[in-house]
Amino acid sequence: MTVTAAAEALTCQLDHLVVLASSLDEGVQWCENVLGTTPGLGGEHALMGTHNRLFSLASPAFPDIYLEIIAINSRSHFSRAAYAKRWFDMDSPKVQQQLDKSGPQLAHFVTRTTRIEASARALATLGLDRGEIIAASRMTPQGPLDWKITVRPDGQRLFSGLLPTLIEWGKTHPACSMEASSVTLKRLEMHHPQPDVLRAAYEAIGLAGVDVQHGTPNLVATLQTPRGLVTLESKGL
Repeated sequence: MTVTAAAEALTCQLDHLVVLASSLDEGVQWCENVLGTTPGLGGEHALMGTHNRLFSLASPAFPDIYLEIIAINSRSHFSRAAYAKRWFDMDSPKVQQQLDKSGPQLAHFVTRTTRIEASARALATLGLDRGEIIAASRMTPQGPLDWKITVRPDGQRLFSGLLPTLIEWGKTHPACSMEASSVTLKRLEMHHPQPDVLRAAYEAIGLAGVDVQHGTPNLVATLQTPRGLVTLESKGL
């Protein structure tokens, strides 16, 4: 590798898993029933009209990773442009119908980088439009939390949620204020009928240690919980 190529090499790492819920109350109840833990406090996203609850999944293999339970906040105004959709396919009728039918579900994952613009360009060279980079923030008891994140105008996750959203945190990462959890991530598996495309995407952004196998679209997370090993699956959502 040349000096120039080495200087331009990108690195990303797993940041958090995304569980969608029809309501935040339902998401909390699901977390307690399925994972045996109560999620910590999160906050509201005024830009998207959503709110969340969070808790750490950190383990030696996956440091500083957490789980986000997120839902549309019916009491909040959606302030994004009228033509645009919420992140993570949350406005998709298919997704909403599935959540109403089956309850909260693992749907996506987010990777963090310190060079979000370059990472988005790297995906674009492969013909993968991760969307515009927008600035977002919310207030926490410790002060403001701010970040930059990729969001397509249509809100789509792409590849059934297996092409990660990119995030670049400001001065503070939310995991810094999270208490140790009784739930940890043991394994994360990807399955998709176009594995080579996803492998190339992961390589382009420098996401190591994550592989995708050929198969029906599925994001599979194996968690160690107070209830034993629990497997969460996206099942092509």
